[in-house]
Amino acid sequence: MSFSIAGKTVIVTGSANGIGLAIGRHFVDKGANVMFADTDEKALASELGDKAEDGNVRYFAGDLREKLAIANLLSATIDAFDQVDVLVNGARQVEISDPLDPEDDTVMQLLAQNLMPSLRLSQLVARRMIKQSESSTSGAVGSIINLSSIAARRTHPDLMAYSVSTAALDQLTRSLAVAMAPYRIRVNALAIGSVMSHSLKSTLRDNREYRQDIEDHTPLSRIAAPTELAEAAQFLASDAAAFMTGQILTLDGGRTLVDPVAAPAH
Repeated sequence: MSFSIAGKTVIVTGSANGIGLAIGRHFVDKGANVMFADTDEKALASELGDKAEDGNVRYFAGDLREKLAIANLLSATIDAFDQVDVLVNGARQVEISDPLDPEDDTVMQLLAQNLMPSLRLSQLVARRMIKQSESSTSGAVGSIINLSSIAARRTHPDLMAYSVSTAALDQLTRSLAVAMAPYRIRVNALAIGSVMSHSLKSTLRDNREYRQDIEDHTPLSRIAAPTELAEAAQFLASDAAAFMTGQILTLDGGRTLVDPVAAPAH
């Protein structure tokens, strides 16, 4: 089986910076057509302005919590590239929450941010993939990749809302995998540990001791680079993963093997 994604059209959400940007750039380098999507239009223009509208790079700015924005994203992708083969649901938000405060709405906020856009966009993209496949009776039709977290399996009170939203995303991955399998659409997720995301980089800048704490709780004793996730995403998008669906692929440097409750998962 081939790891090639050349010629495939990919939507990557949450791709103005950090992990999503790294995944999108990696896919571009491997010959894919990529629609970068994010709420931060300024960051998208800054990172991609010199490449957008040139060959295989486009970007879309919009709030994907809104159904209209989701529809417009898909339309923009089809207008640019005529099809969509891979969706990477990379937009996510991490927030501290108080599990004992009945006025704290962070759980609802993160479900609206981390879960619902992934569901709605997956549904819309899947319908397009099915339409594209009407003339084909064999082979994969498409691949959907959700960006999750090991927080879905760990328990830390301050991250309750984030843990709930990522656990829901894991179950969404499994449920959609079963529902979409008859249409030859694969759905998988990457559950990540500590990766040098945009938000983690900012946190470490303000707290130098935090990096050592993370490394001490990771068997491989380091924080992953975003490009390492990009390579795993390429595998899931490629024909090399043609018989894989409904799986939560963990990239955490071994952290879930030893991680105590006292060390938050990021």
